[in-house]
Amino acid sequence: VILFLASMALVFFAKAFGGAYMKSSITQIERRFDIPSSLIGVIDGSFEMGNLLVIAFVSYFGAKLHRPRLIAIGCVIMATGSYLIALPHFLQGPYKYETSVSHSISVNSSLRFQSLVHLRYDTKHDTTFFILSACEKAAGSSLWIYVFLGNMLRGIGETPIMPLGVSYLDDFSREENTPFYLACIHTVGILGPMFGFMLGSYLAKIYVDIGSVDLDGVTINYKDSRWVGAWWLGFIVTGTIIMLSSIPFWFLPKSLPKQGEEESQSKSTELATVAEQGNFLPEENQDHEEKEKPVTFQELAKDFVPSLRRLFKNTIFTLMILTYLVSVNGFIGMITFKPKFLEQVYGQSASKAIFLIGILNLPAVALGIITGGFVLKRFKLGVIGAARVAFAASVGSLCLLSIQVFISCDNAEVAGLTVSYQGDTQVSYNQQTLLSQCNMGCSCSMKHWDPVCAYNGMTYASPCLAGCQTSTGTGREMVFHNCTCVGEMKSPAMNMSAVLGQCPRKTDCDRIFKIYMALSVTGSFISACGGTPGYIVMLRSIQPDLKALALGMQTLIVRTLGGIPPPIYFGALIDRTCLKWGTKQCGGRGACRLYDANAFRYVENIPDPLQLLTECDNFRTRYPLKLAC
Repeated sequence: VILFLASMALVFFAKAFGGAYMKSSITQIERRFDIPSSLIGVIDGSFEMGNLLVIAFVSYFGAKLHRPRLIAIGCVIMATGSYLIALPHFLQGPYKYETSVSHSISVNSSLRFQSLVHLRYDTKHDTTFFILSACEKAAGSSLWIYVFLGNMLRGIGETPIMPLGVSYLDDFSREENTPFYLACIHTVGILGPMFGFMLGSYLAKIYVDIGSVDLDGVTINYKDSRWVGAWWLGFIVTGTIIMLSSIPFWFLPKSLPKQGEEESQSKSTELATVAEQGNFLPEENQDHEEKEKPVTFQELAKDFVPSLRRLFKNTIFTLMILTYLVSVNGFIGMITFKPKFLEQVYGQSASKAIFLIGILNLPAVALGIITGGFVLKRFKLGVIGAARVAFAASVGSLCLLSIQVFISCDNAEVAGLTVSYQGDTQVSYNQQTLLSQCNMGCSCSMKHWDPVCAYNGMTYASPCLAGCQTSTGTGREMVFHNCTCVGEMKSPAMNMSAVLGQCPRKTDCDRIFKIYMALSVTGSFISACGGTPGYIVMLRSIQPDLKALALGMQTLIVRTLGGIPPPIYFGALIDRTCLKWGTKQCGGRGACRLYDANAFRYVENIPDPLQLLTECDNFRTRYPLKLAC
């Protein structure tokens, strides 16, 4: 049992590690394949799709087969899925980010820079063949399907771990030891997401084609919205860890002697079989199992619909499922796109955003869950006390999270998109506003995104749109001079030069970001404090013979409606806040490069008013509590 416990702890860590790394790599995958957020939401939801495909089959038939080996097979499938996700990196060509300048322009190359700009944007016929041939291996090709299928395989492989692992542990350990063993497994599992996000943060700083390209020729850095980190490397690491975690399960027997009992293997197997059958019988019938006839499948099926009707007539259960569903929708949407949110709204790099989520938000959630359980035990709270704790935690977290809507930095100042060329605040979704008198005669493309930062603090979408005439230096050290659009500001700058990359946010944005993170971490902790009490209230509000059905329906509903749709509709709404889309090598629309920070902020906080409505209904239902037990 101890060997199985250690193996389960390792596999819980491995699967949580892989799942967190997948979340941390969402932005990198989106940029590498040049796909919109709505499509990346479909890819993220494929894990739950794969899980739901086989969960019923595995939960029922798996209990009658060799459970440790089924868990091992699941781990191998998960590892295969991780390797499949990384495969497109080796099938694609090198990553080619959009840029309007050459990596090898010589010093003081006025004529060559001008000719390069016109060559890139005007000689379409000469480059048509090259562009079309490059499309076969472009970042936005259909190779993202490998990521979709790989993530679905991860979901399929994860299915047997929880139900079969917990039932196996419960069958062959002492009854009083089972809660402690489960606590150990989940405690180790909590470490997985932290390490997963930290790995994602580290690899986000490493260029995607590390080892195969000359990094001196790369003109962008990890803070640029076109930068793609070594996302594929993390999936090789997580796949290998999951594969290694499967090894002990291949050597574990189908059954073990019960802890504390000196019995034969055959007797132990018989006890395990009886225990498994008991899971499918009503609790009041288990004590009389030897005296009564076994319940047939037809009888169970005949009772299913009436039991389901009784369950959903329970107002407390129905409203708690609704509340939990809204909370899970908000959490999944937040954790999927929060790195992008912190990057676009608060000017943080993708690497730093991922690191902060892993080191601050996730530990706060874990600590909150433990604290909620401790409060119940320490003060010996009953059902009504648990309901009060859950309600107070929900309202408290809702208040803190609602304040976050008003804690935000201003939009990044980009000429023609968030401010006019004269410096007046405006938000424009029309790319025609990128043109001004200062760049009208330059024949600039309005599709490409190659930002430069002028010395007046303004960002321009490209050197051409900034009206730059000459350049000096190469690579990341390139400086553009005589940028005529810089002089259109109401307070013209003395220096008419610009450098590659977006301008940093205003100095007060760092202070605002710290306030936001403090509210976010505190709100996550308080919300998690209500998790365990809320779970207890739900269990105590339903009849004993409906508990198994209630937990099964909760899992089915939450995983179906709370796991799959949120990344998709959050992604679609986030796409609508995009101000500047990137361009694929073949000319199609790529990934978004710049968002309207204010609109993005409102999308990120959509669940708050919905949760407020459900909490109002819960308040009326919980007080007084009409418990069925």
